[in-house]
Amino acid sequence: MFEFSDAQMNGWLVMFWWPFLRIFGLMLADPVLSMKVVSVRVRVGLAILIAILVSVQLHPSAVSVEIVSPLGILLAVRELVIGIALGFIMRLIFTGMEMAGHLTGLQMGLGFATLYDPLHSTNTAVLAQIYSLLTLLIFLALDGHLIVLRAVLESFVTLPIGSPPAGYGAFKLLADYGATIFRTGVMLSLPVLAALLITNLAIGVMTRAAPQLNVFAVGFPLTLGIGLVALQLSLPYLPQFIERMLADFTRLATRLLPLFATP
Repeated sequence: MFEFSDAQMNGWLVMFWWPFLRIFGLMLADPVLSMKVVSVRVRVGLAILIAILVSVQLHPSAVSVEIVSPLGILLAVRELVIGIALGFIMRLIFTGMEMAGHLTGLQMGLGFATLYDPLHSTNTAVLAQIYSLLTLLIFLALDGHLIVLRAVLESFVTLPIGSPPAGYGAFKLLADYGATIFRTGVMLSLPVLAALLITNLAIGVMTRAAPQLNVFAVGFPLTLGIGLVALQLSLPYLPQFIERMLADFTRLATRLLPLFATP
């Protein structure tokens, strides 16, 4: 008959618990794994599987804190925050892509065209859904999910479990990186916005020269057609842009993790 002491059970559980919290925190905020179509059971099961594989590589002395203790509760919250922060960075990138779709659709006159998005359980503009789905497909084609997973696994080396508590620098960096939503949205929609600006100026000159011209009957089809052509010409550059954003994610994660260990 096998007998295990409380110390042995706690040691084995501790080796698994801390990696699980960090990985599960990533899955709570990751734009792919946090979708409604991915059930909670799948996320928990995948986090358990990865945590078991990771726990074998961890040094026992690095995770010797008891789970049911004040320090253990603080450490649990910290591990969740670290995982959520890594997933939040990638979510900002996806949100920037969706904002580009909103800006483009608004200028093309398709701001009113909305459909129910089952992935986010809300009504979203059509072009924003197109950008979101294209970003998701390109993200998976470029192995972005593996890049995110590698970042959280490398975080156990860069930021070991049980290191000093996090300082405000990490949260400030996340807040500053929130500006990437607006920068990404404007940069992606800029070709279409420039083409539509020239189109609107031309329509304004035509209306001025011929006041009897119905601007609504002529302007809307012209704006929509030129906007679609400009959108088609700009889409081939989307994979390169997303690949560059994935590289930015890796660099930002490398900068972010040490800040969690800086008081």
